Amino acid sequence: MILYLGRRLLGVLGVLLAIAAVTFTIFYVLPSDPAAAACGKACSDERLEAIRANMGLDAPLWRQFADFVTGIFTGRTMGTGQYALHCDFPCLGYSYENSEGVWDLLVDRLPVSASLAAGAAVLWLALGLTAGVTAALRKDTLTDRALMVGAVAAASLPVYFTSVLLIYGLIRLTGLLPYPQYVPLTSDPLSWASNLLLPWLALAVLYAAMYARQSRGAMIESMAEPYIRTARAKGLPRRTVVVKHGLRAGMTPILTIFGMDLGGLLAGAVITESLFGLPGVGRLFYGALTTGDQPVILGVTLLAAGFIVVANLAVDLLYAVVDPRVRY
Repeated sequence: MILYLGRRLLGVLGVLLAIAAVTFTIFYVLPSDPAAAACGKACSDERLEAIRANMGLDAPLWRQFADFVTGIFTGRTMGTGQYALHCDFPCLGYSYENSEGVWDLLVDRLPVSASLAAGAAVLWLALGLTAGVTAALRKDTLTDRALMVGAVAAASLPVYFTSVLLIYGLIRLTGLLPYPQYVPLTSDPLSWASNLLLPWLALAVLYAAMYARQSRGAMIESMAEPYIRTARAKGLPRRTVVVKHGLRAGMTPILTIFGMDLGGLLAGAVITESLFGLPGVGRLFYGALTTGDQPVILGVTLLAAGFIVVANLAVDLLYAVVDPRVRY
């Protein structure tokens, strides 16, 4: 297990280094004037000169990339003399639009996106796995067909359409839920949950539909394996056969897509946060796109890549728990 973990960690470091190289090329090498791109749409000549000094564009590319990478892990001082600007660890750049470090902006918004992703993930796993396992155990029956038709219908609805329907039905017509306003979990857990329930539902409807179809296929395949017939022949309870043997073996593809989905949502759900007015990373990213705030766009890109890579590492470790053969 230790060797397996060591190999995966080396692979993660390699992937993160490759991602850093690609993002550096996109944001620092490809633009004709990276300083102008980082400054945004409106930038004076004096400010542009300061940004060029901060970014160290007069240094060789290899040196710029080395400073870029080491700054992420140790922090760095951008520029020299009167233009010197210290960027604490982890340094993801400096937003000249907001006059604040990119990491500080992300840390301020990250609890909102993390709350949104965590709650939605619990809902879509519960709904999706329940529907998928039920459909698999009742294969080719009316229940199976009804659940899969519902899953296809839910998966075909874009999240903004589902969000509008939920806002109109649960807020404007019935008043069952308040319009979402983020409340920190530590200050009022009940208000935190009630204010996020609507966005959770909007995301869970879409993802649960995909997980229902995926889990149905995985369960049908695992329940046809010889060891399932052996477990039944031994007289094991149906619940033990289904959960301990069938569902456990069928969890591998579910874990794969779950790692990707959760990692992406942790870096911000742009449409959902914008529709519900949640001040998360996704909304910050959308604002950066509209204003041309390149350092923030770069920071969110690196954050999203990092979350996805780490989530996939966690999934790989869970593979070893679900299926011991993976350890070898």
